[in-house]
Amino acid sequence: NMIEKKEIEELGALARIKLTDKEIEGFQKEFGDILSYISELSVIARKEKEPKAGTVYNVLREDENPHESGVYTDDLLQEMPQSENGYLKVKKIL
Repeated sequence: NMIEKKEIEELGALARIKLTDKEIEGFQKEFGDILSYISELSVIARKEKEPKAGTVYNVLREDENPHESGVYTDDLLQEMPQSENGYLKVKKIL
């Protein structure tokens, strides 16, 4: 999976760096190895349609029965070190 010399030269030009022939040869091999590895990963990903036992993944629930707006506002404001006029007061960043 060797990438062409011209493609490496174009990448160098885009990055605004001048590459020697030796560096280009090295990058050809490295990029080829990276592309080969990514290809292997995509094959594995296609084979594994169901997660294996012990795999951690996100499980999202439907957003049902939302609570009424403002129900927890007072509780949250009491837990905050500083608040003002119903807002959480934080340190100015900008």
